Amino acid sequence: MAFTEINFDGIVGPTHNYAGLSLGNIASASHAGDPSYPRAAALQGIAKMRGNLGRLGVQGYLLPLPRPNAALAETLAFDGTEAPPLRAAPWSASSMWTANAATVSPAPDTADGLCHLTPANLVTMLHRAQEWPDTKAQLDIAFADRAHFKVHGPVPPTFGDEGAANHMRLCEGHGQPGVEVFVYGRPGGRFPARQHEQASRLVARAHGLDPARCVFIEQNPAAIEAGAFHNDVVAVANERVLFAHEHAFADRDGAYEAIRTAFPALEVVEVPASAVTLEEAIRTYLFNAQLVTLPDDTMALIVPEECRNSDTVWQWCERMTASNGPIRQVIPVDVRQSMANGGGPACLRLRVACDPSTVDPRFLLDEAKADLIERVIARQWPEQIDPADVGRETLAAQVIAARASLLSALSLDSLV
Repeated sequence: MAFTEINFDGIVGPTHNYAGLSLGNIASASHAGDPSYPRAAALQGIAKMRGNLGRLGVQGYLLPLPRPNAALAETLAFDGTEAPPLRAAPWSASSMWTANAATVSPAPDTADGLCHLTPANLVTMLHRAQEWPDTKAQLDIAFADRAHFKVHGPVPPTFGDEGAANHMRLCEGHGQPGVEVFVYGRPGGRFPARQHEQASRLVARAHGLDPARCVFIEQNPAAIEAGAFHNDVVAVANERVLFAHEHAFADRDGAYEAIRTAFPALEVVEVPASAVTLEEAIRTYLFNAQLVTLPDDTMALIVPEECRNSDTVWQWCERMTASNGPIRQVIPVDVRQSMANGGGPACLRLRVACDPSTVDPRFLLDEAKADLIERVIARQWPEQIDPADVGRETLAAQVIAARASLLSALSLDSLV
């Protein structure tokens, strides 16, 4: 099998708006009530995908989910007296952040030699808990080859599971057996700890992982308090490298020791708080980045433009790339619309290591499809959504038609 890592980015949906629904997500809260720009957001996402297609030679995507969600709206019994955040929940475009779509264990790690995917239940937040049935419907199609993939149902409530945003994989190469690192939070803080330890352990068992090649680590409560609602806001891994903030884990030394015991080849690139504070790392999403292996076997860190606009963060990045360490390039990308709602480059992608020929080709990007998707977005995505627009029937009709056009263009009408 021609194993490679495929990044499946979420196409930003036409209902992209700033309702501030995500408790603990500082960017989301700070932009609540601002006008949003769905067309610009989606085009920024496609541009990022194009860049990675050129760098890596392969790129996937997942599609916006059906919004507004009429079933959720009916369940919430809207009568005109509900608060705006509740009214906005069925309109949420948060499925664009496909790092929360699922947890993925590639075939080299699993007992049955299949790639296992478990959709995240996202039960902590109402606007996200509605996602998994439609997410699973896409995964069932994209990874329908049962000789190579197994798609599970979600972890049952009340165990909160946030998918790949709290999961990392270390390996000598994407086609080699890896060590899977599950990061969870402890309840009781000011903000909810969304990933539960029990959920992580259940996923590991369901995927048939070797317990000796699994590591379970507690996220630093201080990081959650500061706004790192997912581990991928303070740490990211690729092959043998872990790039992390000094304050990412509750027991920093214990975490590194546990990972190194399971994976002796570990290389840690740690950013000290004296160089970049936890608050600045979260504000700029330095760690919510894509750490990728380029065709020449060097690594690049794909970061939001906000990192280049921060003197302290960019100075650190320049020192890091000049040090002859494993990360040789830092590449800024413009995902400002996503960033304003609390999602950087890493939030926008789900990593699946597999043979691309085993994936339904309708979910794999090429330049012609990128052109096609951009044309649909430019023609039918709303240019701007103001807070008062959310819930209006005219907007609902527009966004439903826009999504249907995209599905039709990509021959995925069955997902309507």
